[in-house]
Amino acid sequence: MVDITRPTHTKTSRSEAIAFVLMVGFFMVAPAFIYPVFLMKMLCFALFACAFNLLIGYVGLLSFGHALYFGWASYLTAHSAKVWGFPPELAILTGAATAALFGLVAGSLAIRRQGIYFAMITLALAQMMFFFALQAKFTGGEDGIQAVPRGWLFGFINLQDQTNMYITVLVIFLAGFLLIYRIINSPFGEVLKAIRENEARAISLGYKTERYKLVAFVLSATLAGVAGGTKAIVLQIASLTDVNWPMSGEVVLMALVGGLGTVFGPVVGAFVIIAMQNYLAQVGTWVTVIQGVVFVICVLLFRRGIVGELANLLRIKL
Repeated sequence: MVDITRPTHTKTSRSEAIAFVLMVGFFMVAPAFIYPVFLMKMLCFALFACAFNLLIGYVGLLSFGHALYFGWASYLTAHSAKVWGFPPELAILTGAATAALFGLVAGSLAIRRQGIYFAMITLALAQMMFFFALQAKFTGGEDGIQAVPRGWLFGFINLQDQTNMYITVLVIFLAGFLLIYRIINSPFGEVLKAIRENEARAISLGYKTERYKLVAFVLSATLAGVAGGTKAIVLQIASLTDVNWPMSGEVVLMALVGGLGTVFGPVVGAFVIIAMQNYLAQVGTWVTVIQGVVFVICVLLFRRGIVGELANLLRIKL
């Protein structure tokens, strides 16, 4: 049980600092030998997976509807950039605000239940909004919103340039990653871990756990929205794929493969899943079957995920 009787300020461990430096170093040199658009897509989904992991890994709440926040942020970012003429920074903020609003509404309803009931409520709300996206005119239906302009960041950085776009995405990812790290290592984060371990004890200590869970839910949804909005600018499209239920399943898979409740696990999990989708595209629908096999192997042999097992083997914190 996490000690929440007093505020704690956890210092960055040496292993985490080394891992962070290695991660940043990899992403700085990676464009020299990996296609930049693939890397940018991977960074967007890594942030999405980190946002999801904040909820399930540190609060213990399993959401089957995170595509709602990712997908609708993608739609609003694309629409505001293409139709309203917003610059990319305001377009992404519009998407993030949309995700935060949906997160507040959905979270207020879902946190009244626990376990499978919580998961089913999130899935039901996400599917309801999926069918609305299918019928709404501004979403483009099955065609989606295409040819989204990347524009000029802050009025002077041309995001049509791949290098500028990549640096922007990397900065957004690192900012989101560090924010999540700060949250989970703050007194607020310690309360979230306590709720995950034993909610009844947290309540007995005087914490209003529903408020903490709602704040965590909204934070997770907002960061998922930032990831979805950034993805719409990078790939210049927002489609039904972003808001459909398989997207929620993919982010669950990313978190599980990388390692639930680990800082770097979702990043590794996102890299593995997106790499499989990209490099195994020629096998068609068999990609889904292969992903299922990977999931089964991880559940049976790597219960802690890739990063979790590695950290346990080396006896370090990741």
